Amino acid sequence: MAAVAIPLAAMVGLASPAQAAGATATYQKASDWGTGFEGRWTVKNTGTAPLSSWSISWDFPAGTSVTSAWDADVTNTGTRWTAKNKSYNGSLAPGASLTFGFNGSGSGGGNVTDCTLNGDPCDGGGIPGDGAPSAPGTPSAGNITDTSIALSWTAATDDKGIKNYDVYRGSTKVATVTGTTYTDTGLSAGTPYTYSVRARDTADQVGPASGSRTVTTTGGGGPGGGKIKMGYFTEWGVYQRNYHAKNLDISGTAQKINTINYAFGNVQNGRCTMGDSYAAIEKAYGAGESVDGVADTWDQPLRGNFNQLLKLKKKHPHIKILWSFGGWTWSGGFTQAMQNPAAFAQSCYDLVYDPRWQGLFDGIDLDWEYPNACGLTCDSSGPAVMKNMMQAFRATFGNKLVTAAITADASSAGKIDKADYAGAAQYVDWYNVMTYDFFGAWDAQGPTAPHSPLTSYNGIPIAAFHSDAAIQKLKGMGIPPAKLLLGVGFYGRGWTGVTQSAPGGSATGPAPGKYEQGIDDYKELKGRCPATGTVAGTAYAHCGNQWWSYDTPATLTAKMTYAKNQNLGGAFIWELSGDTANGELMTAVHNGLG
Repeated sequence: MAAVAIPLAAMVGLASPAQAAGATATYQKASDWGTGFEGRWTVKNTGTAPLSSWSISWDFPAGTSVTSAWDADVTNTGTRWTAKNKSYNGSLAPGASLTFGFNGSGSGGGNVTDCTLNGDPCDGGGIPGDGAPSAPGTPSAGNITDTSIALSWTAATDDKGIKNYDVYRGSTKVATVTGTTYTDTGLSAGTPYTYSVRARDTADQVGPASGSRTVTTTGGGGPGGGKIKMGYFTEWGVYQRNYHAKNLDISGTAQKINTINYAFGNVQNGRCTMGDSYAAIEKAYGAGESVDGVADTWDQPLRGNFNQLLKLKKKHPHIKILWSFGGWTWSGGFTQAMQNPAAFAQSCYDLVYDPRWQGLFDGIDLDWEYPNACGLTCDSSGPAVMKNMMQAFRATFGNKLVTAAITADASSAGKIDKADYAGAAQYVDWYNVMTYDFFGAWDAQGPTAPHSPLTSYNGIPIAAFHSDAAIQKLKGMGIPPAKLLLGVGFYGRGWTGVTQSAPGGSATGPAPGKYEQGIDDYKELKGRCPATGTVAGTAYAHCGNQWWSYDTPATLTAKMTYAKNQNLGGAFIWELSGDTANGELMTAVHNGLG
């Protein structure tokens, strides 16, 4: 049995110098059986006042981990491990000690470094009369490229002076600098990195960590590199629309898309919940409907869309799938859920990664319409609610994909101005900017206008209601363009009672649609009401007394050129079932983005 001596120079303190100066922690590797080991910690109160609780943190080498523990709760972030007292053994009288242990795997069980007890060195080596430094400010990101991130932070304070700062990427120290700036280089494009900073004083005491900041490098774009090509797959499409996962395969869309958002889960009673369980996990598929040509059986534990999408991922392993929660109809529950962001995020994680559909989802998409503003329902939680939500979800989902669908209302004091989308951007992989549905037959008498104009045009009913206005406003707020996806619709919106062919005509109401008034799929409209003109980068059609606007392969090609010229992360589609059987719109998006 060997006791490990921990050099003071290797230690990183976090907080509470007064308490830690009266306590020590000693580590022993009690036994080793080749592939694993037993470790033991002994905590001793060497001070004159009782300890009410204790927390030990240390680093193990990569590949070494704790597999089970007793008399302590042990957790980790990367190679950094933390053990905290149980409810029954937190108190230690002066002179008293206790021991807890764990079993571990890997070969580094005897190599413990950077040990702290309640934030101070484990040997109790604080400097009497010399307090440790304060925490520096949370780092902010300046210049961001495909391979580098420039960081800066506000200085820490110390009674004897600051010597330098340790910069951490995740749990790894990447630099020690004397100033309050650092540029991290050699990074991967389109990848999120999380940074924090600790200050060291002239006595080599290390203070608590700053807040963490997650920053994503530019470029890279979609999963596996390149631009993001994402489409929403609706849960209810399996009914009237008869649109299934197999349609993505046989249309060629699965080969061209790299991300699918499954819409929608609900938000109820502060939690993420399943929407339609029959469509999601119960509906039985015959061989002819199934992605792989194999019929479901009566006793199969998972059926429905989830099983079919798992088969689609197996056939097309480049595809990432996110579960989207909310949407226009189901956004009302976000307000209550955000009263406890951490619990909300955890409920969603538990549902998304339920073992019954293990391997299906690669992350989560939050479609709140709209934080601190009105959609079908209104929220008045305040501007910070968006940032708070995304921060909580990033903390819970870790390196999983975390995205959000957001408003494109760029008008003065409009919906973009109502919530802190810029502050939240550091926590998201990307935003789906809903640059469609600007105009429609909810204004029954018109004027007729394209529902998804790329730019402004003479006579536009609301000046800032176009895609470019939203993109420029969001970029101007400091949101990296690589985190913005341009939204396009595979559907059109239309009016009836229209005599004027050009935009701006009066109407008498919504035009009839196959499933709903005022809206219809592209695959229906292309033959029934072919395009007769273009305006602001989108097509329009006047047929009889109906007036419709929608995107065509030609207008989508131009929109994808815009997305590339603006260095956007890519584009997304609402929603995939509106395309033709051979996926001609998806082909235009794919070819346009490259």
